Amino acid sequence: MRRALVLAARGRGRTSPNPMVGATVVARDGVVVGDGWHQQAGTPHAEVHALRAAGERARGATLVCTLEPCCHHGRTGPCTDAIIAAGISEVVVAVADPNPQVAGQGMARLEAHGIRVTAGVCQQAAAELNRGFFMAMRERRPWVVMKAGASADGRVAAGPGVRTPITSAASIRRSQRLRAEVDAIAVGVATLLVDNPVLTVRELYRPRPLVRIVFDRMLRTPPAARLFDTAAEGPILVVTTAAGIASAPARAQALEARGARLVETAGDVGSALREFGREGLRTLLVEGGPRLHAAFWEAGMIDEVQVFVAPDVHLPDGLPLMPGNGPCLAALSDLTVEPIGRDVLVRGYVHRPH
Repeated sequence: MRRALVLAARGRGRTSPNPMVGATVVARDGVVVGDGWHQQAGTPHAEVHALRAAGERARGATLVCTLEPCCHHGRTGPCTDAIIAAGISEVVVAVADPNPQVAGQGMARLEAHGIRVTAGVCQQAAAELNRGFFMAMRERRPWVVMKAGASADGRVAAGPGVRTPITSAASIRRSQRLRAEVDAIAVGVATLLVDNPVLTVRELYRPRPLVRIVFDRMLRTPPAARLFDTAAEGPILVVTTAAGIASAPARAQALEARGARLVETAGDVGSALREFGREGLRTLLVEGGPRLHAAFWEAGMIDEVQVFVAPDVHLPDGLPLMPGNGPCLAALSDLTVEPIGRDVLVRGYVHRPH
């Protein structure tokens, strides 16, 4: 199963809205005769790749896969049919598929055809690998990662409206890797006005368009923002309200002319996330600023926290990481601290994947 999990991770950043899945076929003598992983949505699933690699050696063998095999017709056929036809004698599954179209039915179909099924091997690792997919299936919203760069004393800028480089080049590159893996990235309008970012992936290859999102209740986003010069890099959503559109109809029209899509919500984070879930977004990276982080935190919608801390930078009079009662990093579950150049990455879960 650990081998299959490594295979599954090869699809990182490529398979959404589908999950990452790995599979391996083990012959009766313990020899691995076929490996496979899901490479892109709409292409064959991991089990099919592994079975094709194994060929006739799959007959009587064991298939080990990181997610319950599907049993329904989507853009590809049911994996259960391929497993049955290949003559597999046993299937070992890490975790059941929460998709209502599967949800145990895949394993039940295999058992009905005389195939022995074992589930729950490396279950937590498999759930963590696909935490975005699992969240979308169960809560109908994306998995939300709060990301920030902070000084040793927990400040993100020298003051309100002051653009302040804090973290090292190594941390910035790691942040770009995170951007390359998620479905969407979000900032608040205050961050857009101060930093004028383009919110693209730099120095790394990303095979899919990146959805860029600006939270802007009163529609203060300027049509001249650099973000709109990169419309070819991926969709740009401006999350606003009816009041915001009514207060600036000319700006709304100008933003749409520049390639933005206005997403009208009730003004709360939860309604926006539900809309993103309907659109198939599985993972959302919230980069800031502090007000947007606070809004997500207060709504209980932050699932994972990643903070790059620069131990040699101190900004005692600066802008705090989050106003009010933000996350206590030490209270996060599965907390890790990893050196990144001269910085450290503090990472943990608010909601542990399951």
